[in-house]
Amino acid sequence: MLAAALLMSALPAAADLPEGIEVRSHAGADGTEYQHLLVRPAEVKPGQKYPLVVFLHGAGERGSDPTVLAKHFFPAMLSEEYRERFPCYIIAPQCPKDGRWANRDWRDPENADGSMSAPMAAASDLVDAALEEFPIDTDRLYLTGLSMGGYGTWDWSVRKADFWAATAPICGGGNPDDAAALKDLPLWVVHGGADNVVPPRLSRDMVAATVAAGGAPIYIEYPDVGHDSWTPAYATPDGLIAWMFRQRKTR
Repeated sequence: MLAAALLMSALPAAADLPEGIEVRSHAGADGTEYQHLLVRPAEVKPGQKYPLVVFLHGAGERGSDPTVLAKHFFPAMLSEEYRERFPCYIIAPQCPKDGRWANRDWRDPENADGSMSAPMAAASDLVDAALEEFPIDTDRLYLTGLSMGGYGTWDWSVRKADFWAATAPICGGGNPDDAAALKDLPLWVVHGGADNVVPPRLSRDMVAATVAAGGAPIYIEYPDVGHDSWTPAYATPDGLIAWMFRQRKTR
């Protein structure tokens, strides 16, 4: 893990990024140099540990320009209210142009090759390195993502259900056969009822399978919202984000 930490490096700050966001790079085991955004708590107090939120972007933000990652999720998290209420570290890795967070067919997420994708493996190593570099509370590790990142959130949740204190997949999908792994994981799932990009049934099926396995996920479906269900999900002050920060790993 320490070797991974040493491979993380800061890049020159991008002028068009909101204050508080750092652009950094990290090397993947596949030899690819990945980019990510980092946000630190507004004030890091000596001796105190802070939650970590990992954010997985959608397909439209893939590439090598990490500044585009700031257009979703960050507007809410960098608001004055959220910065004060939810001090935390945020890491947002960027997936390369032709990559995916989950090795799944987006229209048929049950069709997967079973392996962790290279971008997700690099993101996992990045998180491990962050746990060594920063004062992070390992009982308060949170994961959320939208669209392609929603698929990635389901996938990472299944693979490392005991690692996360809570996860929140938005407008994504997964394999219901994997849901037994999620029965003890706090989940907040969001989809737009009018989504014509990722069918809402994909979230419904995952939620139903998790419930059948003994889980108790929260499912919010916005009836008249299309693919952009993440904006209301993240921007509701006492909704998903507040719930997420109340979760602590006790299992």
